Amino acid sequence: MTTVTPLDPRVSEFETQEQADSYDRWFKAKVQEAIDSKKPRIPHDQVMAEMWAVIDQHVPKKAMA
Repeated sequence: MTTVTPLDPRVSEFETQEQADSYDRWFKAKVQEAIDSKKPRIPHDQVMAEMWAVIDQHVPKKAMA
């Protein structure tokens, strides 16, 4: 019989420790996949500039007083 360890929703977004552990394994695998990737790296400043441009397109500007 498998024991399910419930987690306190005030402390964790997961219902059980098993779900938290599964997510942790998935996340670590994704990070390792990115580290091992041969794709060219994109500098942080470039990514942030591109993201701010997208945000600026979608967020209404406040009226200038």
